[in-house]
Amino acid sequence: MSLDKRNSINNILEEKRIFHPSKKFAENSNISSQEELLNLKKRASDNPMQFWESFAKSELDWFKPFQTVLDSDNAPFFKWFKEGKLNITYNCLDRHIKRGIGGKTALIWEGEPGDSKKFTYEELLKEVCKAANALKTIGVKRGDLVCIYMPMIPEAMFAMLACARIGAPHSVVFGGFSSEALKDRLIDGNAKVVITADGGFRKDKVIELKRAVDTAIESGADKVVEKVVVVQRTKKNISMINGRDFWWHELLIDQKEECEPEIMNSEDRLFILYTSGSTGKPKGVVHTTGGYNLWSHLTFKWIFDLKDDDIYWCTADVGWITGHSYIVYGPLSNGATTVMFEGVPRPSNLGAFWEIVQKYKVSIFYTAPTAIRAFMKSGREIPDKYNLDSLRLLGTVGEPINPEAWMWYKEVIGNNKCPIVDTWWQTETGGVMISPLPGVVATKPGSATFPLPGIEVEIVDKNGDKVQENEGGYLIIKKPWPGMMRTIHGNSERYLESYWEYISFKGEKNVYFAGDGARIDEDGYIWIMGRVDDVISVSGHRLGTMEIESALVSHKSVAEAAVVGKKDDLKGEVIVAFISLEKDVNSSSELVEELKKHVVIEIGIIAKPEKIIISDALPKTRSGKIMRRILRSLAGGEKISGDISTLEDSSVLEKLKELS
Repeated sequence: MSLDKRNSINNILEEKRIFHPSKKFAENSNISSQEELLNLKKRASDNPMQFWESFAKSELDWFKPFQTVLDSDNAPFFKWFKEGKLNITYNCLDRHIKRGIGGKTALIWEGEPGDSKKFTYEELLKEVCKAANALKTIGVKRGDLVCIYMPMIPEAMFAMLACARIGAPHSVVFGGFSSEALKDRLIDGNAKVVITADGGFRKDKVIELKRAVDTAIESGADKVVEKVVVVQRTKKNISMINGRDFWWHELLIDQKEECEPEIMNSEDRLFILYTSGSTGKPKGVVHTTGGYNLWSHLTFKWIFDLKDDDIYWCTADVGWITGHSYIVYGPLSNGATTVMFEGVPRPSNLGAFWEIVQKYKVSIFYTAPTAIRAFMKSGREIPDKYNLDSLRLLGTVGEPINPEAWMWYKEVIGNNKCPIVDTWWQTETGGVMISPLPGVVATKPGSATFPLPGIEVEIVDKNGDKVQENEGGYLIIKKPWPGMMRTIHGNSERYLESYWEYISFKGEKNVYFAGDGARIDEDGYIWIMGRVDDVISVSGHRLGTMEIESALVSHKSVAEAAVVGKKDDLKGEVIVAFISLEKDVNSSSELVEELKKHVVIEIGIIAKPEKIIISDALPKTRSGKIMRRILRSLAGGEKISGDISTLEDSSVLEKLKELS
């Protein structure tokens, strides 16, 4: 769907508030002046190869140095640092021990039932080496794909790093996925081994992971899977098949605590991670070793302004790219202390996150806008019960954040003293692409601000022309970067079609199209408007769903909103909004009319919803993202098709069918 230039009435909410870093924060930040930031960007622009080369050499340890920074001979199948040899686990573990910080806490883990563990860098390396040696004993070799289907327990991190240690690429599948979704990923990736657990704890329930693995194998994945390794977590009775299934703790008995890291080529596969596609068939995004290591390392260092004593917590799951880059590889490569939590806030413990912040004195907190809106709905009285004074920096990830949620986060969680880094990136980019650097960049609620050094972004129309300020367009990335995906596993044609040939920009080659719409305001700030598919054309006027959702959520009665388009013979499309209300607010026809008028006041008559459907909850994936594809089908009275295995609560779907 194209993004034509917009009528001025379609501009996103007029957000004029701007927040500068405090003098104290700026003075103590790693990048502390505009001059320093502009110098970084100028270096990247004037000589990008020298820029990337200098950071690759200074930030990573190589077993063999690279000669070529970027090989573009077969673009857009780019290669970075191709002659170089390294191992990402050496950069995450061994080198920190060699420089004398082996006794520093690397991982703090908290289980949902309240059990907890800590591991120093020395202890983490030993666990990884034992796990790596155990994988070798069951026949895992360099190049074999290992699927990891785990709860958020330390062994999930050990397994990822153990695979990387021996050169076996991993494919982490989120532990909330169904057996059917798991089966598809096992078969597509040709996974030889599955590492799982007997179960995991989530929202006061036991998730039966091993049973899902058994079902996936029995329904077709037996063609590829040879061995299953099971971590004992819940101690529930499970089926173990002799010769195929092995207990993790039994395999690790008597394993050596040393395992030399496999010497990997920079372009060797590190992992495959599946992300949803517009066709419903997941895409296996391939990331390789050297470039990904550098980009996850650099972005973590820049954006989170890391200090030696920071306690950093990203609330994502390792089954998603955020967990890969900003729970495991980015933090560990920088020698940080990273927190993992098995559970999520739930009715029995709405303050679970703040309990952990208080308990471990978390200083950097990185979470999703969906979670923030849920916190808002529960009320500030919950976080107010806890001591959050240790926090010094907040971050958001996963989708655009509406200004009201941003302000609540700043005021209630950050106590008006913590800068917020609102980050834009994708599974495909490997790491953050657009974000404020907290000691330098003034922030606007809802804007991801500016591209990071070395990233060249433009917002263009369908012809490739730069749009005017405050006009929506396509977000494109004009130059390659080290952390970029290399291809889609087993489908190079889809890689080209999805990212490089989706639309022709003035015949330019090798322009990456992110699939998102965005605009740039009069100050140069970038505002992400959501997926291009989430743009509605009402009587020829192009409206981003994000701007209408922001208008709805800015009303005091609305906790969460999702907006979709519905086909209309007269207008082309009309707007249908699905919302959930703040607690103690009751649904009524009067409220519906009030909300429609509110959107008109905030944006204009062209943005007035045709229909507003009020529900207790919206359909979300297990990672917390609203499934707008389902809402589009409901709004249009169509049968819901495609994979819904990621839907967290199917009862929400049934209730919405009744309301729609």
